Amino acid sequence: MSILVVDDSDDTRLLIETILSKAGHKDVLTCSSVSEALKILEDREVDLILMDVLMPEIDGIEACRLIKRNKDLLDIPIIMVTAKDDMEYLQQAFSAGALDYITKPFNRIELLARVRSALKLKQEMDKRKARERELEQMAKALEEANERLKRLSSLDGLTGIANRRVFDETLEAELKRAKRQKSPISLILIDVDYFKLYNDSYGHIKGDECLKKIADVLSGALKRAGDLAARYGGEEFACILANTDVEGALGMAEKICAGVRALKIPHERSPFGIVTVSIGIASLIPSKSLTVERLINCADTALYRAKRDGKNQIKVYREELLSVK
Repeated sequence: MSILVVDDSDDTRLLIETILSKAGHKDVLTCSSVSEALKILEDREVDLILMDVLMPEIDGIEACRLIKRNKDLLDIPIIMVTAKDDMEYLQQAFSAGALDYITKPFNRIELLARVRSALKLKQEMDKRKARERELEQMAKALEEANERLKRLSSLDGLTGIANRRVFDETLEAELKRAKRQKSPISLILIDVDYFKLYNDSYGHIKGDECLKKIADVLSGALKRAGDLAARYGGEEFACILANTDVEGALGMAEKICAGVRALKIPHERSPFGIVTVSIGIASLIPSKSLTVERLINCADTALYRAKRDGKNQIKVYREELLSVK
């Protein structure tokens, strides 16, 4: 471990260095002033400082303050070297951050004992800091893992968009917000037309690929941060559009229909020859009594009408919603 001796007396520096070297301390640095010491501390690591209390320019007390104010040097123990009549300065040195002291003339055994004690303390401090860093890294890694797990638990495993749980939570929250703010909310339900026949004809792997591509269309269509695209279940998807009236919802639904048709996924058992979707919309400024279940049922009814009337189209559930009190 590295020891820095700071003393303006050549004889004192030589004496301390000799005692330490003979005791097996090979890495001993010496300098005659605090300014030199500060330069050394900038350039290399030091584990212990032995410093004279009284020195020209900057004394040992002020040097203690300077060192302890530097967060990179804060943990270096400092032993003050003092003459017997310097005791009034010693209390100031302790207040400034000194750990221990040794008096002149030196007792070799006492000097080495105090040095060993200070170096042992520094070793323990280094170990503690290393453990703290390790714990911080572990905590950070755990936090990142939990965040990844949270993200994964909120996503549909196949399509990568929000899953049903997130849809349910978001719809409930957005409906409450719309009620408070008296603002419109729109719910879009989307069903892939003739999807069972698609799976029967092309297989489930192709069916999964089809659902992924449609999910990508939804993700690309919804640009606002507050909007949500989710897999509702099976071949059904849902979009929650906060602060969006029926015209805005219709525009989004048309964009989704066109986007799916533009994929031109072949579907030989569909009358349209390609994969298409049917869409049901519920859009309104909700009353206080409107429930999530009622809103979903309205959108689902509109979706049923779209499929009943030939599929590959959009229906809006209007009049019944407007009469909800």
